[in-house]
Amino acid sequence: MKASVLKMTLLASLMLASAATLAAEKGLIAIITPSHDNPFFKAEADGAQEKAKALGYTTLVASHDDDVNKQNQLIETAIARKAKAIILDNAGADATVGPVQKAKDAGIPTFLIDREINKTGVAVAQIVSNNYQGAQLGAEKFAKLLNGKGDYVELLGKESDTNAGVRSQGYHDVLDDYPDMKMVAQQSANWSQTEAFSRMETILQKNPNIVGVISGNDTMALGAEAALKAAGKTNVIVVGFDGSDYTRDSIINKGNIKATVLQPGWDQAQMAVEQVDDYLKNGKAQKEEKQLMDCVLIDDSNAAKLKNFNLAK
Repeated sequence: MKASVLKMTLLASLMLASAATLAAEKGLIAIITPSHDNPFFKAEADGAQEKAKALGYTTLVASHDDDVNKQNQLIETAIARKAKAIILDNAGADATVGPVQKAKDAGIPTFLIDREINKTGVAVAQIVSNNYQGAQLGAEKFAKLLNGKGDYVELLGKESDTNAGVRSQGYHDVLDDYPDMKMVAQQSANWSQTEAFSRMETILQKNPNIVGVISGNDTMALGAEAALKAAGKTNVIVVGFDGSDYTRDSIINKGNIKATVLQPGWDQAQMAVEQVDDYLKNGKAQKEEKQLMDCVLIDDSNAAKLKNFNLAK
């Protein structure tokens, strides 16, 4: 009996050692995203790390907190540690071009997720949500919820982020066709819940009769909702963008947030790692650099199926 237990223990140890050796042989993947305080970016990091480990890689997971200098330092670290590849949700469409080129020159391919950069041919892949398509879905739902009329507010994301502009354009290409809907305020809250709360407090003082808020992401939508609740504005409708569990809960619990747009962050991150693995095996990309993934509207009809930026089939 004791001999049998010993054999099983030895076998388990050998299996663990083999897995560790395989990971060491396949090398390191650096996974760099904005702050994990935002559940979307944490889901990206977790999804990429899970897939990388499953494929036999070790990982270095870090956050640049939307600080370009910190991002550059993290890319330098990945280069110094001879990473096999970098998965990056970047800190600036222009500012990131140089560091990604530096990694490329060092023989380290970069696979971008969520946010594009303003140059092609530097990263191997740019896998992003179809932000324009998603924004149009959100705007159409927003207009329907408002019955096509009333004063509303738009909260913009970080102005250096390409996604902020694309989403805003998608919103307005729908909403500007509604003559009875009027945007009375448009302000950037830099993707921040705290800033969105503060912006909404100020906006409400000047525009107490707004009927809706459309937000560039869920984090700002949550800040807006908190400010509306604090002001007793329980009937003002909010629509977000990302597909977080927090907005899901607000939709289910009949809060101010009535809808959001799911961008598949988890799937994007895992797809990027799969493409890294394929690239390292074959020495070339198997897909086009620019890759768009369609977004999905989340409302009271499907919110219960949403978990961790994944929609159950």
